Amino acid sequence: MNAVKKIVKAREFTSFLFLAGLFLVVGIINPAFLSVDNISACFNSSVVYTLIAVGMAFAIFIGEIDVSVGSTMGLSAAVAGTMIQNGSNWFLAFAVGIFIGVVVGLVNGWGVAVMKIPSLIFTLGTNGILRGMMYLQVGVEQVNSLPKEFKDMSSKTLVGRFTVYYCCAVLLTIGIHFLLTRTKRGRYFIAVGDNAGGAELVGIPATRTKVTAYLICGVLSAAAGIIFASRIGIVTSLSGNGYEMKAVAACVLGGISLSGGVGSVIGAGIGAVIMASISYLLVFMGFSSNYDNAITGVILITIVVADALMQHRAAVNNRHARLAARTSAVPGGKEGLEQ
Repeated sequence: MNAVKKIVKAREFTSFLFLAGLFLVVGIINPAFLSVDNISACFNSSVVYTLIAVGMAFAIFIGEIDVSVGSTMGLSAAVAGTMIQNGSNWFLAFAVGIFIGVVVGLVNGWGVAVMKIPSLIFTLGTNGILRGMMYLQVGVEQVNSLPKEFKDMSSKTLVGRFTVYYCCAVLLTIGIHFLLTRTKRGRYFIAVGDNAGGAELVGIPATRTKVTAYLICGVLSAAAGIIFASRIGIVTSLSGNGYEMKAVAACVLGGISLSGGVGSVIGAGIGAVIMASISYLLVFMGFSSNYDNAITGVILITIVVADALMQHRAAVNNRHARLAARTSAVPGGKEGLEQ
């Protein structure tokens, strides 16, 4: 019974209810949506968002942000896609793509954790550099002559109608969740985001933890880029543009607080499904998918404002509780203070 109460009170459970309610509302508007094929398509299309959102979650856990995830994803997709297009070994192309994520993650981690540069400013600069490198890599052309076998990998199913890519993303998310919640080092990320100074005082290496968070974020963004190239089959100089907002929105929808130290990667994964489904659901509701970004922005602002209000309310309640405790400790309580 206690386990059920714990699940119900979890932030990610609210996100799951929101997702289920969203599907139900669209199903009422257009019953054709409520089919196994359509619902599974929403989950399968979220694999890229899931990887980027889980990576972004690490940056937010430590109280920072990474707005270079979209460009990291795009550059990895462009480089790996070009290598595969030119007949290179797939494993080598994947390794080079992931290596890009490693380098970007380490550079971001060094700038934010070691040099103490505000994460928004530093990763915004990294984003510009990576986007410029993408233009040099792709130019006005497209990476589109990818082997059919490579593109067909995105449609291969593993469990029911769920693709291999999505199943792997789910298993990875669950594995990361257990590492973050069941291991000592995994809990470092939440501790650093909650109070970096206090974490240092109890022996937690805050700087190394932040660098590791950005490293993981870069690697997962690069992996998302490779899968993006396989699913879409085309990589342009604009690929990955705007995905950073989608990743942040997915994390916030999944119950992760932008102030750091609160949330889980499971929630980020659920939020990713919501973000991936928006354009798909709009079509079934009779609207243009061009409203996707506008709706994403509205959702992001709404959730962030609500989270800020809840944090402010919690802070006020805590202050009142501490004041009440101190007052009750004084002989005569409030009356004694007034006298």
